[in-house]
Amino acid sequence: MAEAAQGANKYVLAVDLGTGGPKVAIVSTDGDVVAHTYARNQLILIEGGGAEQDPEEWWTTITDGIRQLVAAGHVPAADIVAISVSTQWMGTVAVGDDGRHLMNAVIWMDNRGAPHAEKVTGGALAIPGIGYDARKLRTWLSYTGGLPSRTGKDPVGHILFIKHERPDVYARTKVFLEPMDYLNLRLTGRAAASFDSITGYWSTDNRDLSAVHYDDRLIRMCGLDRDKLPELLPTGAVLGPITAEVAADLGLGTDVQVIMGTGDTASAGIGSGAVRDFEAHLYVGTSSWLSCHVPFKKTDITSNITSLPSGIPNRYWVATEQDVAGKALSWLIDNVLYPSDALESGAPPEDVLDRLNVMAASVPAGSNNTMFLPWLNGERTPVDDHTLRGGWYNASLTTDRSVMVRALFEGVALNSRWMLEAAERFVKKYRPEGFEHINFVGGGARSDLWCQIMADVLDRPIRQVHDSVLANVRGAGFSASVALGYLRWDDIPGKIAIDATYEPNPANRATYDTLFEVFTGIYKANKKLFARLNGH
Repeated sequence: MAEAAQGANKYVLAVDLGTGGPKVAIVSTDGDVVAHTYARNQLILIEGGGAEQDPEEWWTTITDGIRQLVAAGHVPAADIVAISVSTQWMGTVAVGDDGRHLMNAVIWMDNRGAPHAEKVTGGALAIPGIGYDARKLRTWLSYTGGLPSRTGKDPVGHILFIKHERPDVYARTKVFLEPMDYLNLRLTGRAAASFDSITGYWSTDNRDLSAVHYDDRLIRMCGLDRDKLPELLPTGAVLGPITAEVAADLGLGTDVQVIMGTGDTASAGIGSGAVRDFEAHLYVGTSSWLSCHVPFKKTDITSNITSLPSGIPNRYWVATEQDVAGKALSWLIDNVLYPSDALESGAPPEDVLDRLNVMAASVPAGSNNTMFLPWLNGERTPVDDHTLRGGWYNASLTTDRSVMVRALFEGVALNSRWMLEAAERFVKKYRPEGFEHINFVGGGARSDLWCQIMADVLDRPIRQVHDSVLANVRGAGFSASVALGYLRWDDIPGKIAIDATYEPNPANRATYDTLFEVFTGIYKANKKLFARLNGH
């Protein structure tokens, strides 16, 4: 850890690049968000399971935000000491010799590499029901804690897709990078991954978190080429200063340091304040996860949960993910309520989310037994199944829009309960009583109604973190503060404010218990039909 400078307040430019677009913030080294901007990025969905974004749009919207904040004079530019980037995780950027991307980024939602991932993960000793070769599975789990997804929704699947379907791009690729590492390359001119950001390549030995390294056998098993993989640096390391060109463009000093990037899962956990072992946080943004830090390496293939290197050096975190959460609301707005079609009713009002909350609040708990399945892009935890699809279930002639909206809120919460049960089983040996409470962050936590629904459905106290939508930039800021010596990890929980704590309402217990039993039953009864409709 570097020695912190003494004297005047210092600040970090923290970036949170979600799928919807980047937030850029000035964060004090104590974790206070001074000012922030937000921009939208285009999500490019391609028939056949493709999901891409333009890295140049990432760079443009992020640097525009930085210039705007610096020019506004919120703090003296000379007091900005670092840039810390957090982004969507499990995405892939193919980078050429000039340090620029060769094609759109293939992001975490993309499953076009599934046939190739199935080939490299299968074998003569394929395990019935899951398809993994037993010997390969044991090797991956022993060394990495996880393994390539057979859905193709990770860098192994992405790289194999490019290798086999875009061979011209693959041949010209110098290095493959995660989104946070690509942005850091643009900032510093140095291509490197951290011990945690590289995890999804499933080619590193993570058994000793202080010395994570590539393993040639794992690389061969994944079908990757070693010479196209980045340099590795420790989690939380200082990558280096920004280039003179970047400094001049952004109005910053050339001594501004860039910290190794983190995935959004890591930064959200840090920004939620849940940095101690077994303290849980729930994030609801485009996707969702429920996680905690743990002191052990473990994998449960039955629930698709593992503990992986976290954004805190020498610590693991419980890796869970559900594909669609808050994205279901934007899907509802864009494709059902205010679509651009022959029945177009105009653009959605600016307060559309507030209106949806009011509508949902007018409906009793349980939505008259109308249910919403948020599997609009498949699922990952506790089932790894890209063929699942969603929509409303058990609608009747009396089902109106308010009921449909309430059911959507509850459907995401029921999905979160599915994930909670798996996560609590994962840590049961150490926390037999389950999580004491859950810190709630992300855009979904801004809704008081959703907080209460989560408390009722999960049957756990939900703590609404202050400025929950800024948890990721706050987490990125904290990471830089620790890396540069301004804070210790143990200082962070005391710097997080909780706006409200929502206790479970016992009157709704029986209703949600019944709906959850039906919710999981719908999956069990229909998974073969989904596979028939949406499989390869």
